[in-house]
Amino acid sequence: MKHTISIKENRHFRRLYAKGKRIVTPYLVVYFQKSRDNKNHLGITVSKKVGNAVVRNRVRRQIKEIYRTNEDLFCTGYYIVVVARGRAVGASYQKMKHALLSECKKKQLLCDLEDIQ
Repeated sequence: MKHTISIKENRHFRRLYAKGKRIVTPYLVVYFQKSRDNKNHLGITVSKKVGNAVVRNRVRRQIKEIYRTNEDLFCTGYYIVVVARGRAVGASYQKMKHALLSECKKKQLLCDLEDIQ
């Protein structure tokens, strides 16, 4: 990912949960907040309630791939945390991608809008 740094510290996640804006889809919840630098900071969380380690890692990989392939569409300069919901386990890649991108488009989190279907 070219313009993205991973969020790894718990304090960054907690700050976004408390003060960030949120986007809710049937499969994902996205918390975001403007940052001071010109890079995106991405964190992905999948709870143990979603499933065992194999299932959680599969969902995490899908979310990361959705972001990676559409990274150029996202505006830079944001902290973004994506939390998987229980329905993400049975959802197809295309459904999750469409839900995430369409909701991010509504909240003006996407800058380059002509590539979205």
